[in-house]
Amino acid sequence: MNRYNNVLACVTQQKSCERLIHKAANLKSEDGSLYVIHVSKQKWNFFDNTKDGEAMEYLFSVSKSYGADMTVLNSDRVVETIAQFAQHYQIDLIVIGEAPEGKSNEFAQRLQNLLGDSKIAIQVVAMEHVKSC
Repeated sequence: MNRYNNVLACVTQQKSCERLIHKAANLKSEDGSLYVIHVSKQKWNFFDNTKDGEAMEYLFSVSKSYGADMTVLNSDRVVETIAQFAQHYQIDLIVIGEAPEGKSNEFAQRLQNLLGDSKIAIQVVAMEHVKSC
């Protein structure tokens, strides 16, 4: 299994995204760094939604348990913001969740296009059938 020096897990406001943080931590080299990012649309405020707020706090806690800080950014250009973050922090691997059933992973394709010839790898992690929290 390949190990990467700087790994970025991209999460949404769902507790099930813990699997992405876990996968990213397992792919990080022993001396590497783990980053966790959530990019929300400008108008979205998880403090107004108790369930989303609880999920974000849970993901903050999971991130800390793996020695990572979780960054939350607001931007209407989600893919571009993640690409810029990855380039700024010299990320080697980006871990994202797969698209919902029946949809192509346009997100991964757009991200790969933005990263261009950079050596940043993208790994798509399959969704698990998790009971709703």
